[in-house]
Amino acid sequence: MQKPILASLVLVLVLSACGTMRESRLNPRNWFGSQSTETLVPASGWGTTVDRRALVPVVTEVEVLRTPEGAVVHASGVTATQGWWDVELRPINDERPVDGALIYEFVLASPMSASGTGTEASRTVTAGVKLSNRRLEGVRRIVVRGAQNQREVRR
Repeated sequence: MQKPILASLVLVLVLSACGTMRESRLNPRNWFGSQSTETLVPASGWGTTVDRRALVPVVTEVEVLRTPEGAVVHASGVTATQGWWDVELRPINDERPVDGALIYEFVLASPMSASGTGTEASRTVTAGVKLSNRRLEGVRRIVVRGAQNQREVRR
C-alpha cells in the first residue's frame, strides 16, 4: 500500500516542478515542439470603442425621483419607427457638473431590420440612471439632450 502512495507523491512533485521548468525537456508541454499562438487582439490594440448609437429624435419627459441614497433620473423619448434598442442616458464630461448642470445624451441603437411605424406608445423608449448624493453635490439642474430638443429639470 505504501508503494502506490510513494509513487503518486513522486509523480505529483515531478509534475509540479514542470511549471518552473518551462524550457526543460522534462516539461510535457515541450515534448511535441513549441507552437506560436495567434491572438484575437486587433493590430491597433483594444483602445476605446466608438459609440455609434444615435440620439433619440424627441425627448418627451425627464423626471428626477429622489431616493435616500440620491436620485434616479428617468427620461422618455419617441422614435420615428419601432425596434430601437440599447437605450442609455450617456453622461457628458464623466458625470461631472458643468456650470452646475449634469448633462446626458439620450442614445439608442437602430433596429436590426426594417420595422413598422405603429402607435406613439409603441415607439416610446425610456432610460434611467442612478445618481448618488455625492454625485449630486453642486448640481442645480439636470439636462437630457435628444436630436431635436433637450429637456431639463432644476432643483
